Amino acid sequence: MRSASNTVPRSSGPLVPAPSRGRLAGVVTMAGSGLSNQVGAAIGALAFPVLGPVGVVAVRQYVAAFVLLAVGRPRLRDFTWAQWRPVLGLAVVFATMNLSLYTAIDRIGLGLAVTLEFLGPLTIALAAARRRVDAFCAVIAAAGVVVLMRPQPSTDYVGMGLALLAACCWASYILLNRTVGRRVPGAQGSAAAAGISALMFLPVGVILVLHRPPTAAAVGCAVVAGVLSSAVPYLADLFTLRRVPAQAFGLFMSVNPLLAALVGWIGLGQNLGSTEWASIGAIVAANTLSFLVRRG
Repeated sequence: MRSASNTVPRSSGPLVPAPSRGRLAGVVTMAGSGLSNQVGAAIGALAFPVLGPVGVVAVRQYVAAFVLLAVGRPRLRDFTWAQWRPVLGLAVVFATMNLSLYTAIDRIGLGLAVTLEFLGPLTIALAAARRRVDAFCAVIAAAGVVVLMRPQPSTDYVGMGLALLAACCWASYILLNRTVGRRVPGAQGSAAAAGISALMFLPVGVILVLHRPPTAAAVGCAVVAGVLSSAVPYLADLFTLRRVPAQAFGLFMSVNPLLAALVGWIGLGQNLGSTEWASIGAIVAANTLSFLVRRG
């Protein structure tokens, strides 16, 4: 039997602390989750002309619920009220975050929408910062976001407002998902929340089928978006938030604007100017600096 130790066995080289390995696994998971999320959003945007943002989000919720319920197998009858409270809150956040973000993507593009949405986890990072370097890096990232959302003649304020609503939801998602992960074993909490969120969108699906029959290609894009942007990130974030602090999670997720801009440029032809790229670079640089200092 293995002894209670804070190190893990090795075959060669120095011992690696178990907590460090857990954090490294969390970082790798966050990177894969972010890429999956943005690629899924780009694919889902291809279905906007047929399904609209609301229809794509509805399909996303159905797919996420199907996958997570199959994986999590929640025992709903065993849930206490202390467990149900954050699960119900997470369900509302799921629905509102996806709907506001996808509507924003339809109006202002993937890169800008995701960058504004990042204000949510950035706020978590600022609120939880305990060292000066953390606060400094968060301020740099915030400055980059401010430059990206500067007013211009063609500014879509409704789209920006929806992206900011998604930011509020993302901040709530981080906190609620962490609470659910502590109170509900395994993926049962996320699965239950996804199922409730899907039920909220059930009338949308019925109306869509009756009044605007979708094409197979559009449904296929929405289904892929549901897998890549809902099921995969939900499970990955649940894994990650149990291994890294909330502020580290928020700062590391600043890579999402860069991923969104690249995916929007390559997959959707949404070009950004030099100022936008520089601002996104500042956000990612702030995150990198914070991570390197934390590792040191």
